[in-house]
Amino acid sequence: MRYWLMKTEPGVYGIDDLERDGVSPWEGVRNYQARNLLRDEIAEGDEVLIYHSNVQPPAVVGIGRVIRAGYPDVCAWEPGHKYYDRRSTPENPVWYRVDVAFVERLARPVTLPQMKADPALAGMMVIRKGARLSVQPVAEDHFQHIRRLGSEG
Repeated sequence: MRYWLMKTEPGVYGIDDLERDGVSPWEGVRNYQARNLLRDEIAEGDEVLIYHSNVQPPAVVGIGRVIRAGYPDVCAWEPGHKYYDRRSTPENPVWYRVDVAFVERLARPVTLPQMKADPALAGMMVIRKGARLSVQPVAEDHFQHIRRLGSEG
């Protein structure tokens, strides 16, 4: 099993939505490096830190689990859809997604400033300047530490 951080904007789709829906495709990723992770690396059973971005302060707010590994993002094939990409076809998909299930909401968010100040999280990609990927690998010890921090409260 591997661990990941997936960024989302709560005004678009956040932890409340994932909890309500139970399972959701993680769609709309339009960065090639993140796409490659979705397509080639993320596997069924992997655990995910759900990270709210574009809010103050940004924070990890919950945990999800991948229940379907990478498959083509069909939204890219739908003209008029906000994620439509004419280059992507069923025969030659460009973009991929995974399905994520809700596991738990953290008792308290673990904020980006808190993560940056915590020596136990040194080296974590999300705290590096310029690390803007919407899907990022996370070391198991960092994942478990954030889960513990979010459980205290």
